[in-house]
Amino acid sequence: MNRLRVFLADDHAVLREGLRMLVDSQDDMEVVGEASDGRAAVQSVTELLPDVAVLDVSMPELNGLQAAKLIKRCCPDVNILTLTRHTDDGYLQQLLKAGVSGYVLKQSASNVFLTAIRAVATGQRFLDPAVTGKVIGSYVAKAANKGAPSAPDLSDREQEALRMIAWGYSNKEVASRMEISVKTVEVHKANAMRKLGMRSRIDIVRYALLQGWLQDT
Repeated sequence: MNRLRVFLADDHAVLREGLRMLVDSQDDMEVVGEASDGRAAVQSVTELLPDVAVLDVSMPELNGLQAAKLIKRCCPDVNILTLTRHTDDGYLQQLLKAGVSGYVLKQSASNVFLTAIRAVATGQRFLDPAVTGKVIGSYVAKAANKGAPSAPDLSDREQEALRMIAWGYSNKEVASRMEISVKTVEVHKANAMRKLGMRSRIDIVRYALLQGWLQDT
């Protein structure tokens, strides 16, 4: 069985060592490299091309957000999982826009971290359960304040496109899977977001969480 190749970037050596021991103890994954700052992480990930790059949000040289943007720009196939102590929705929104696939709290149990690695390695999105509840609550409150309808009239194609976008597929990948043009995907996405009153990618993810789409893959 091919093991998942995992890269770890965190400026705290003790935490990094603990994560390495945890990952290497699993039959289906192994640590292939480490870094103690964001700049070194970007350089090493570019060379090693791991399946999953685990990035601490708060690192010297380049923080996790900056490192994630650079990695996705040069290595779009590398899946990124971020680690943080922050439950602030603002962090999540910025990271999702940067192309991050997963968001795990450092204070969460080790099984959550391992589940997140396996999920993002297969192209899924993973949000720490402790963050998910807050995100859904924020979305519900916002929708209630706007008086948004609970069941918008999305066409089947609009819903299909929005679902895959929430899963993390690019417009080009969605077009290929739906056997339509990229322009048509963009139209479906725009129409769906207009009907749902959405303005950003984080709104799509929030809606997907409410619909249970992120547990379907």
